[in-house]
Amino acid sequence: MTDRPLTLMAVHAHPDDEATGTGGVLARYAAEGIRTVLVTCTDGGCGDGPEGVKPGGTGHDPAAVALIRRQELEASCGVLKVSDLEMLDYADSGMMGWPSNDAPGSFWRTPVEEGAARLAELMRHYRPDVVVTYDENGFYGHPDHIQAHRITMAALEMTALTPKVYWTTMPRSGMQRFGEIMREFGEDMPEPDPAEAAALAEIGLPDDEITTWVDTTAFSGQKFDALAAHSSQGENIFFLKMGKERFSELMGMETFVRVQDATGAALPENDLFAGLR
Repeated sequence: MTDRPLTLMAVHAHPDDEATGTGGVLARYAAEGIRTVLVTCTDGGCGDGPEGVKPGGTGHDPAAVALIRRQELEASCGVLKVSDLEMLDYADSGMMGWPSNDAPGSFWRTPVEEGAARLAELMRHYRPDVVVTYDENGFYGHPDHIQAHRITMAALEMTALTPKVYWTTMPRSGMQRFGEIMREFGEDMPEPDPAEAAALAEIGLPDDEITTWVDTTAFSGQKFDALAAHSSQGENIFFLKMGKERFSELMGMETFVRVQDATGAALPENDLFAGLR
C-alpha cells in the first residue's frame, strides 16, 4: 500500500472541454477524495471575443480571448473542485481547415513527440491511476481534440506507467435524445444537409460498445455551473439553454470506452476506479 492518493488525469483540448465531457466525473471523484488533475492543451484563443466577435472578425484579439478563457477555466476548476490544473498553453488551432491550423505555435502544427514529452513529464509527476482523453477522431473531428488524443497515447508509451485509460464517448441513444432536445430549444435551427446528418450519425458508439457508464447525476448542478463559468463562450454552449433540470436529465450519465487496463475489472463497469479500490 502507498500513501499516494488515487489520481484521475483528464487531458482536454480547450478551456470548457473539461466541463462538457468530464465535469461529472471530475466533481464526483473530487468529492470521493480522489486527486483530480486537469491538463488543458491550448489557450482557447480561437474562441469568441467580447460581445461574441468571432475569430478573424474585427476586434478579435486571440491573446485577450486566451486571458479571459484562462480566468474562466480557473473558475470552472473551482466549481468542480479540481485539485491541480496544468496548461500546456499551445495556441488554439481553430476548427479543421481554418488558417489557424497552421499558424506558428498552434497545437495542430506541434510535433506529437514534443507535446507528448511535456505531457509524459506531468504523468511521471502525478502518476495517474486513471487517464481520460478523446478517441482518435477527437470525438467529433476537431484538430485540437485529435492532437490531444495523439499526445496522450504517445505520452503513455513514453512512461512506464500502466493507468486505466479511457476515451470519452456518447451512446447513440443519447445522441438521438440530444438531437430531439436541440430541436426543442432551437426552433430556428436549419435541418442539417445529408452529409452533416451522416457525420452526426457517426458520433458516439452503439450502446453495447460502451464499456463504462458513470452516474454523475448528483453532480450535474456542478457540471452546469462549471459550463456557465465559461460565459464568454455562452453562445456556443447549447447546454446552458436547457436549465439545470433538463440538463441533468440529458447529462447526468458520463460514458467512456476503456482502452487500457491492468486491473482485470469486469465490463461493463460503472466506476473509472473499478479494480483500484
